[in-house]
Amino acid sequence: MNRALRLALASTVLAACATAQAAPTFINILTGGTSGVYYPIGVGISQIYSHGIEGSKTSVQATKASVENLNLLQAGRGELAFALGDSVADAWNGDAEAGFKAPLKKLRAIAGTYPNYIQIVASKESGITSLEDLKGKRISVGAPKSGTELNARAIFKAAGLSYEDLGKVEYLPYAESVELIKNRQLDATLQSSGLGQAAIRDLAATLPVVFVPVPAAIVSKIGNSAYQPATIPAKTYDGQDADVPTAAITNILVTRADISDDMAYDMTRLIFENLPRLVTAHSAANDIHAQNAARNLPIPLHPGAERYFKEKNLLP
Repeated sequence: MNRALRLALASTVLAACATAQAAPTFINILTGGTSGVYYPIGVGISQIYSHGIEGSKTSVQATKASVENLNLLQAGRGELAFALGDSVADAWNGDAEAGFKAPLKKLRAIAGTYPNYIQIVASKESGITSLEDLKGKRISVGAPKSGTELNARAIFKAAGLSYEDLGKVEYLPYAESVELIKNRQLDATLQSSGLGQAAIRDLAATLPVVFVPVPAAIVSKIGNSAYQPATIPAKTYDGQDADVPTAAITNILVTRADISDDMAYDMTRLIFENLPRLVTAHSAANDIHAQNAARNLPIPLHPGAERYFKEKNLLP
């Protein structure tokens, strides 16, 4: 009887071990709206992980982007998230005005990726050609306290503008903003995104538009090193015949401190070993470069990501 009992117990233990080994590793990737750039690149990363990380079960969650993503990560409701560099810094410091009630100290960086460009696009018939012309006009600035909306506040403040100077302010995602411009219910939208963003392409292909410049002098007045002068190259969108000066902010892939070092290592490695696949997901991935990915990050690197960059001699 004792021998039978021991065998039964051993079988139970083995079965439990087998079940544990077979349990999938869940990787939820927090992105942004489906008409933006985070979402298609997130889908691309999900596909890479599902093939490259044994036993993984990946999912992609559409969100309101940076601020929501970072709060979800802190709450343990995601394993990888896209976020703008200035939002990541605000989260780490617990900036309540930016949407963070307390410092989010569980956040760890995987890598800096491509830059977001401030893209202010107006219908040509609105007569808007400069930031000053936005006074009294109807504009969408992204969801409240989203990374895009925080960018809008920073740009307008540096230009001497406030929301009170505008005729109407809507807090809408990319695609909805564009639809209202098409319907003559809005004059302009500010969108913080990678170049070639789908909603702006759609708008530029539908009606004549103007891209409003953000001069380098305005960018320097923001007083935040996350913002750098940049250019939207000519021909990025239909009807855009000249370069447009603007500001750019680096996007960061963020994870949690409690993700295992091995998992974070694989998450980092697989991204940089498969960059051509991400470019097929969205052309903005052309601007992801491993040699810059560990530089100027506002939060600590995850030890697993640090191991990858150290192996490649890419730590600053």
